[in-house]
Amino acid sequence: MKTLYWFTRDLRLHDNAALLAAARSDLLLCVFVVEPRWFQPGPMQSRPMGAHRWRFLWQSLMALERSLRPMGQRLHIAFGDPATVLPKLVQAHGIDRVVRSRLPGTDEARQWQQLRQALPATVFQQFETLSLLPEGELPMPLAELPPTFSQFRRQVEKQDRAESGPMRIRTVGALPPPPGFPDDNRGECPAIDEPLHPLRFLGGEEAGLAQLKAYLFGEHHIATYKETRNALDQWDSSSKFSPWLANGCLSAREVAGQIAEYERTVTRNESTYWLWFELLWREYFHWYALAHGARLFHRDGLAGKTAGHRTFYGHRFKAWCEGNTEYPLVNAAMNQLRETGYLSNRARQIVASCLVNELEIDWRYGAAWFEQQLIDYDVASNYGNWQYVAGVGADPKGGRHFNLDKQARQFDPYGTYVDRWGGEAEQPVGRHTVDAADWPL
Repeated sequence: MKTLYWFTRDLRLHDNAALLAAARSDLLLCVFVVEPRWFQPGPMQSRPMGAHRWRFLWQSLMALERSLRPMGQRLHIAFGDPATVLPKLVQAHGIDRVVRSRLPGTDEARQWQQLRQALPATVFQQFETLSLLPEGELPMPLAELPPTFSQFRRQVEKQDRAESGPMRIRTVGALPPPPGFPDDNRGECPAIDEPLHPLRFLGGEEAGLAQLKAYLFGEHHIATYKETRNALDQWDSSSKFSPWLANGCLSAREVAGQIAEYERTVTRNESTYWLWFELLWREYFHWYALAHGARLFHRDGLAGKTAGHRTFYGHRFKAWCEGNTEYPLVNAAMNQLRETGYLSNRARQIVASCLVNELEIDWRYGAAWFEQQLIDYDVASNYGNWQYVAGVGADPKGGRHFNLDKQARQFDPYGTYVDRWGGEAEQPVGRHTVDAADWPL
């Protein structure tokens, strides 16, 4: 059997059920498709992959290729539309089967269906590699996913982690050879910009596993996670696992397994539980996106009511993106986002609340800006969280409105964060700007 494995958000060898299944072949072609549309105006005129996201993704691809080569494999990186690229590869190499990870998102579902229609004689298989639990082990049918996270968490936690035994994490150790080494056109991919403010984020499986080990067993920061997680700017205040999880360089099951191992061998406290709690939030939004499909992107979401703010004020949105509003804390966070591609969870909630409530802008514009900027962009978590803040999703309180003055007093009492990121500046910091004309209704 000849198999084409389509890498997507699973750029790793550990805990990759899809790659393990694909390896049960005589010949294996490993492919990643870089889509031109990622760098072009899309819905609502967003540019869905900015320089920060692209840099981290490219680093992750290069790391994956380095891991494949000792096994006699290579990563075929194609620049083009999967609907065109993949059928050509299937036909050129006599591929019998196409395998990939199961992905949330309507575009991803559409692409998979198009390929199946274009290649009716080919076997298509999807495997779950992004979640903690496969769908069959959820404590409810997906069609009955609870409307709130708390309900979901309570049902999942009835299956006690300590009694479930250690997770079996397998790593790919060998792969069949490829059907030749076809030339790819990776040279057509966009160039990689240097970061304006270097952070300690380096794409790839090895870097993700190193961060996991250091945060838990090297520095023991997990033991105080609950007390530090709301800090705005300190590296060690939170796990920083999200970029590697979003690109599939880290598996959620591996993270959960290491948390359980830390609790077994070092200590189990409220902070170790809270990191698991955050993994459950990610898990909930993963299934939320698969359960609700296109409604994840609707202005009125799932709430069954009209969203309070459905408008677009170009000058307000431009000021928000460029960190030039009347709110110094918001400005600082937006400057940090543009310059680094990262924001703490607390800062994300603050700037989202500002966009929706103070600036009265349709939440989807903020979600699209995050989609472009964040190195840890994940379609399910991003749009699910924005719906939550806007009050049209899984929040039983009907939205979150943060008192910005109170947030500043509580999380930046000495103005250190605002000073560092230029929150008082009348003009935006750095070279990344946005033209309001690019974001019409």
